[in-house]
Amino acid sequence: MPDANDRVMIYTDGACSPNPGPGGYGVILDRAGMRREFSGGFRKTTNNRMEMIAAIEGIKALPEGEQPEVTILSDSRYLVDMFNGGYARQWRANSWQLASRKRAVNTDLWSALLDLVGDRPIRFEWVRGHSEHPENERCDALAVAARQGEALPPDEGYEAACRAAPQQLGLFE
Repeated sequence: MPDANDRVMIYTDGACSPNPGPGGYGVILDRAGMRREFSGGFRKTTNNRMEMIAAIEGIKALPEGEQPEVTILSDSRYLVDMFNGGYARQWRANSWQLASRKRAVNTDLWSALLDLVGDRPIRFEWVRGHSEHPENERCDALAVAARQGEALPPDEGYEAACRAAPQQLGLFE
């Protein structure tokens, strides 16, 4: 049985206002009571992307080569349900096509997340947002502060998807 040093809690949250618009993410990494907080933001993105980037950055912050048991707590049903339900893996297996024949969104982040998780002992748990959960509230504060930062960098994945999205043409265009 692993000891407490082999267990990591990663608390995450994303914020975007308006959505899409400036966005931020906040992460708390807790291992045996040792906590690390970090955050970041982008000039134009979506809330779902910020939720996903928070999880990705949390996993990236784990020490290289270690395989601790990890629980990621997020208030994003999109992130938790799509990952735990196996949908993201199924989308990738189907070349990012949904059952409805539409193309999945945020495939750059889903791909990165699936690659990072691999076969590591990582599980995702949902926590109700804005319900006085101390770590979730702190992550929200980190995310909001990050999205309000100056000179935010571009979210290349979001901006590339916007450029590639087909535009609906009017009748005479």
